[in-house]
Amino acid sequence: MTEAQADLREHDEEFEDEFEDAPLQQQPVRVQRKTAPIVPSQNIAGRALVLVIAIMTFLSCLTLGAVTLVRDTASVWENQISREATIQIKPVDGLDMEAALDTAARIASEFPGVTGTNIVDREATSRLLEPWLGAGLNIDELPVPRLVIVTIDENAPPDFEAMRQAITPKVATATLDDHRTWVDRLVAMAHTTVTIGTGVLVLMLAATVLSVVFATRGAMAGNGHIIEVLHFVGAEARFIAREFRRHFLLTGMKGAAAGGVAAVIVFIVFSWWSSRNLATPQADQATALFGNFAIGANGYLGVAVIVAVIGALTAATSHFTVVTYLGEIDTPNTEGM
Repeated sequence: MTEAQADLREHDEEFEDEFEDAPLQQQPVRVQRKTAPIVPSQNIAGRALVLVIAIMTFLSCLTLGAVTLVRDTASVWENQISREATIQIKPVDGLDMEAALDTAARIASEFPGVTGTNIVDREATSRLLEPWLGAGLNIDELPVPRLVIVTIDENAPPDFEAMRQAITPKVATATLDDHRTWVDRLVAMAHTTVTIGTGVLVLMLAATVLSVVFATRGAMAGNGHIIEVLHFVGAEARFIAREFRRHFLLTGMKGAAAGGVAAVIVFIVFSWWSSRNLATPQADQATALFGNFAIGANGYLGVAVIVAVIGALTAATSHFTVVTYLGEIDTPNTEGM
């Protein structure tokens, strides 16, 4: 050993002694590199997929909210109509309208199953026609029919045919409407709306699933060499699938949450608008058709369910796509053996 080598060895031994004697906080810290995920967390394709999922979720929630509004409104209409019947008396020359109204109300109240009768007075009749004919209407100048509202027992309704036969001889221009035709039409409309809304919702979920499949395939194509190396060195398929599932679950939940929040904001704005414009004829007509645009607790719960379902579908779809892709990698090797 030369003198230079001996000096170098002695210097190294002194450095090691000083390093061992140094306090812990003065010793160099080894920095462990953070492993990169298999799927990049932020890329253009990922942001586009979040946007697509957000749009699909937004449209799905709007569809669900519209179906909920129509169903609830139809249910309210059906309940109100099923509790009431209407006697309409048309004015003719020589008819004492007030006496005819009293006669029709008295005859109807005598039937079992009728809980009460109410004659719609002149002022109330004018208010009913005000949105179309304007204020200050004198109904005596127009052939305006008058109404008697008959309240009935839903559990034991009266015999409407017998009621018609009893009223018609006494008041020739009177007609009894039990609203059965309207009830049947409302039920049919509600069922049709729910069916159409369900179909649209299924189509949107299918489009979301296809978008996730294409996005997963694209992510795997961009990272195919990494996936193949991991797979061939012994990484299990479920480990690789778990990484993709976690990534797309977060992506799906971000997009679904954004779309759900946007839909909830739309419903809140419409509900606020309808509550602020209750006195206008336009708002009265919209409220009569769709209620107060409030979807209620069930509607908001449905929005939360759609968000969770889309997130779960995104994760499950990516998992199935990755497993299928890895199976395609193994197939040629198996056939060649």
